[in-house]
Amino acid sequence: MALAEGADFGHDEARERSRAEVTIATSVSVQAVRHHFDDKPILDGIDLDVEGGAFVALLGPSGCGKSTLLRLIAGLDTPSEGTIRVEHDGAPGAPGRTAFVFQDAHLLPWRTVLDNVALPLELRGVARDEARRRARAPLAEVELADDVSAFPDQLSGGMRMRVSIARALVTEPSLLLLDEPFAALDELTRLRLDERLRALWERRRMTVLFVTHSLSEATFLSNRAIVLSKRPAKIVLYRVLALPNERDAPLRATPAFSHEVAALYDALEKHGGLDDRRVS
Repeated sequence: MALAEGADFGHDEARERSRAEVTIATSVSVQAVRHHFDDKPILDGIDLDVEGGAFVALLGPSGCGKSTLLRLIAGLDTPSEGTIRVEHDGAPGAPGRTAFVFQDAHLLPWRTVLDNVALPLELRGVARDEARRRARAPLAEVELADDVSAFPDQLSGGMRMRVSIARALVTEPSLLLLDEPFAALDELTRLRLDERLRALWERRRMTVLFVTHSLSEATFLSNRAIVLSKRPAKIVLYRVLALPNERDAPLRATPAFSHEVAALYDALEKHGGLDDRRVS
């Protein structure tokens, strides 16, 4: 695997500092993982260590196994071979610290925005009034504080995805897994949500793994990018992006940004080809 050197990464200010100290402890270790469906190999010997507080983008050709790897890390599936360890505060398998955001928002149409976000807490036994109270903070973080009484069919696609992210954040996870959450959105909405998600990460410093087909999205959001080959997938590039911690829209027009996009493009082109979404 190739490695490019880059920068290290290291409300109420005290609360944010305390939260960062908690969330930054979550790490992921994937060792010699192989996975197959009906004897068809999907992943072939994946070795990956993600340190606490990193924002990692997962790239690769369509169907190579990116989403499969994410599901294995989430514990939704079990690898055919190898081991996966998710450690929260040094304790493997500690409950309640991982959240998953899927490609579709999967909101319940009969519940308001506030009640959709409160649902994970209610399912854990939190009283409804308390769950709804706690749901307001993540909704404010995704700039939906004025839409708590709306129903999903009254929202745009981008707003529904922000509700989905707020629902994931309500449990204060230290590991956030996202599987192409913005893929179906128009380009302008996607760019704006990328900026919001990056800002959320900067405040919370949770560990994030983000599956995407977009090279520019991966470059803008992540500190590290991993490129998988075509199926059966291997890691062909692990790159620490040499970009500043603070990111905004003008960064996309800089030579440094273009250089990182080009490095990811070259790895994808060399190891399995590119699909029609490569330049999004």
